[in-house]
Amino acid sequence: MTHPQLDNLVRISRLKSEPAADEEIEGLVRSGVRRLSDAEREDLSLESRFDLAYNAAHSLALAALRMRGYRSDSRYLVFQCLQHTVDLPQAQWRVLDNAHRKRNLAEYEGVLDVGEELIAALLRVAREVEKRVRDGMMS
Repeated sequence: MTHPQLDNLVRISRLKSEPAADEEIEGLVRSGVRRLSDAEREDLSLESRFDLAYNAAHSLALAALRMRGYRSDSRYLVFQCLQHTVDLPQAQWRVLDNAHRKRNLAEYEGVLDVGEELIAALLRVAREVEKRVRDGMMS
């Protein structure tokens, strides 16, 4: 099943069309769920919890994109496509956008400024993406 907005991104070479692979999708979901569970451990540093939650969200968002038959090399675009892959409300997608910006600052400039609030919001949104992906896998 194709999606007009996602197909437009294929036309401009931002996404690639690629048949969904159940084994890959299941692996991405498994990885995301494991990382979410670890990110919820309060005995870990905030930085570790953020990294785990961010990467869990990315894994789950990529699973959503792959379920629709698309692939992207851009983390940002994988998050942005959630509004089309699992109908994630824009307010929730914006949490991932904020986390992505903070992740880039940490990765490329060595500046990581995260708190419990951001991690809690990131975990909530990632769990919502997980739910929507699992619902999509069952239909």
